[in-house]
Amino acid sequence: MLKKMAVLGVAGLIGAGAVAGTGAWSYVRTCAHSASETVRDSVPIQWEIKRARQMIEDLKPEIAKNLQVVAKEEVEVKRLASEIAKKEAILAKGHGEILRLKGDLESGSVRFVYAGRSYTDEQVRDDLANRFKQYKVHEQTTNKLTQILNAREKNLTAAQQKLDEMLAARRELEVEVENLQARLTMVEVAQTSSPMSLDDSQLSETKRLLDDIRTRIDVSEQMIANEGALMGTIQLDNESDSADLLNQITDYFGADRAEIEALIADNSN
Repeated sequence: MLKKMAVLGVAGLIGAGAVAGTGAWSYVRTCAHSASETVRDSVPIQWEIKRARQMIEDLKPEIAKNLQVVAKEEVEVKRLASEIAKKEAILAKGHGEILRLKGDLESGSVRFVYAGRSYTDEQVRDDLANRFKQYKVHEQTTNKLTQILNAREKNLTAAQQKLDEMLAARRELEVEVENLQARLTMVEVAQTSSPMSLDDSQLSETKRLLDDIRTRIDVSEQMIANEGALMGTIQLDNESDSADLLNQITDYFGADRAEIEALIADNSN
């Protein structure tokens, strides 16, 4: 069984490779793409606008999350800036004290009084060395924190700009959707105000029926009129037509009417 499945799998891979190698795969992709376009085109525009509104609405949680991240970073940056300011104040004070002790030692005195207490020059020198060492450590720390602050401020500025762009883009999308909705509404109004196609098939059928009835009545009336006429087997001449013919010949030849009638009678015999 496993062997048969393996053979079928290999055959399938070979078949897929053959399709891809002969270019038939492009036809498959084209058909799939065409089917996708057909499905998309069959979706009502109003439904697509509704879907666009929902997608814009779905942006709110993401934007809210980014707002929270930016707000938190703003708080952290302010805290770090405040911490650096305190350290810089400490450094400024330590810098002044170090210079004072250095000046006292350079005076050559062997005893010094500070805050009501007396110190030897050796004690002052040791205290100065410790102060100077701590100062350098604090200074390095402050410099590092300042670098971190600069980097975080730069990132914060970029994040704020990105957030502003997202908010602006969302507003633009909302305006665009409203614009599309207005255009679709105008199209729908134009469609409803255009001439409507009414079904008048029943009216036409009724007219045809009346025409048929009218024709049948006309035929019946004509048949009745024909049945009432006196019809013979021999068609008789119209006397008025014969008299008119004699008058025409007399006028043409200028002969006597009796002579003309005799000629006509002889010809007819």
